[in-house]
Amino acid sequence: MRTDTFESKFAKVIMKLIFKALPVTLFLLYHVAPDKVSVSLMEGDSVTLRTDLERNQQEYIKWKFFDTRIAQIDGDLGFICTDVQCKDSDERFRDRLELDHQTGSLTIMNTRTTDSGEYELKISSDGSKKIFSVSVTEVPAAELYEIKKGESVTLHAGQIKYPNTTWYFKNTLIAEITGDQSKICEDVQCKERFRDRLKLDHQTESLIITDTRTTDSGEYKLHITISDNSFIITRVKRFSVSVTDSGLSSGAVAGIVVVVLLLVAVIAAGVFYRHRRSHAAVPQQ
Repeated sequence: MRTDTFESKFAKVIMKLIFKALPVTLFLLYHVAPDKVSVSLMEGDSVTLRTDLERNQQEYIKWKFFDTRIAQIDGDLGFICTDVQCKDSDERFRDRLELDHQTGSLTIMNTRTTDSGEYELKISSDGSKKIFSVSVTEVPAAELYEIKKGESVTLHAGQIKYPNTTWYFKNTLIAEITGDQSKICEDVQCKERFRDRLKLDHQTESLIITDTRTTDSGEYKLHITISDNSFIITRVKRFSVSVTDSGLSSGAVAGIVVVVLLLVAVIAAGVFYRHRRSHAAVPQQ
């Protein structure tokens, strides 16, 4: 009869330990090791960190920024807090947080570079955790466009086409693209200011202003919605447009005035010189 060697017995023991430890390992990986999502933003963007669940009354949801609690929903909605309402929070996010009471998703508005860091979501129903690693970089300066009255200008949206974009002029909605649908100047104020002078490039989502006027000068903002399973970003891109009158500028007028004065001075000097010569040529009696 064949007997097992020491090595084979040892191998069997190790295999038994592995099979016994596997369920525990999987449990720990699921309940202890949190999912981690990276989110890149620019200053001024808004972002919604999504929970992807429909909350029930027994759910307990807590949001933390590093080790500071910034938002929380208790089981029966008996305790809801955001930012300064949470006793251990500071005023970093004052008036910039919104909490969806149905899903527990957290929205951070008008983001700043100081908002960069890790946001931890904890859900009581399954003990799961989720980490959002948020990075906020400085916003680039507004793109400058200087044109003359009557010319056309194209405000370029960028190289990437997004499904949802909206254009604003001084906080007035002037154009919008949602999927394959587009709208231009739905507001009465917009219709009066840009009547038949706005066009959208559906290939690039850029905004075209034709037959420009000096009243078109100002800040234009493009809002871009970027959606993902874990977050929604509203990105803001700024454009500064300056439309000058096609007539002479104030500098040109000042230059012309100087030239005219010099010509008058030269002519006056010539007349005076000729007058003196004519008197000097008369013979004395």
